[in-house]
Parts: sequence; structure tokens; C-alpha cells
Amino acid sequence: MKLKHTFALSIFLVFSFFTHAQTATTMDTFDSNFAHTVFFWLNNPDSQEDCKAFETSLRKFLDHSEYAKTKFIGKPPRASREVVDGSFTYSLIVTFESAEAQEAYQKEAPHLVFIEESSALWKKVIVYDSKDASL
Repeated sequence: MKLKHTFALSIFLVFSFFTHAQTATTMDTFDSNFAHTVFFWLNNPDSQEDCKAFETSLRKFLDHSEYAKTKFIGKPPRASREVVDGSFTYSLIVTFESAEAQEAYQKEAPHLVFIEESSALWKKVIVYDSKDASL
């Protein structure tokens, strides 16, 4: 009888993992539960070397994050209206399945390494976090 319960529990755990864990497919899916939008102003925005170092570190970090779903790295387009702020050098949009996942992301090693590697490259960072208004 104990073996039967162990088998049933094993099947349940495997099913739960594959239906709820983030996979390579879901990591690029926009999750509206929690959005983390970051704007970076580099010290030397016209330096190709600094931009390459920043982008390389940022991509390495995102490729190794266990929690980030959407991984959008942007640069400002040419402003078409006065309300568009194009003063930043890079933007980052990362989404998470929950606020708890975003908190874990803040403490994970790839994120901390990115900050260590790249913080000397920027003079300003602004973060806007938001959650789904219907939750």
C-alpha cells in the first residue's frame, strides 16, 4: 500500500513540475502578473565598448535567470512626440509569475553578478514595478 501512495505522489510531483515550472518556452512569454521595467542611463552612452560590455553582461544574466519570463532589452527610438522620454540608454522589461518570483530574482546569483559587472557603467537606474490591475 505504501508503494502505491509513493508512486501516486511521484506522479503528482512530476505532473506539477511540468505544468507549473518555467521552461525555455515559457521564459519568453509575457506574464501579466508582475512586470519589472528598468531604465538605465550609461555614463558613456556613445561608447561602443561600454554598450557592448553592458549588453553582454545583461544578456548573460537573463540567459541564466531562473525566474525571468519576458526578457526584452530595448534602446530608445527617435522620439516622435513630446511625451516620449528617450533620454535613457537601455530599457529592460522582465515579467514574473508573481511578486515572490520577482523577489527571488533580485537575490539570485546571475542578477547579483550583473550588478557587480555593470554598475560602474551606469550613472542612473530607474525601476518601475507593476502588477496586473485585475488581481
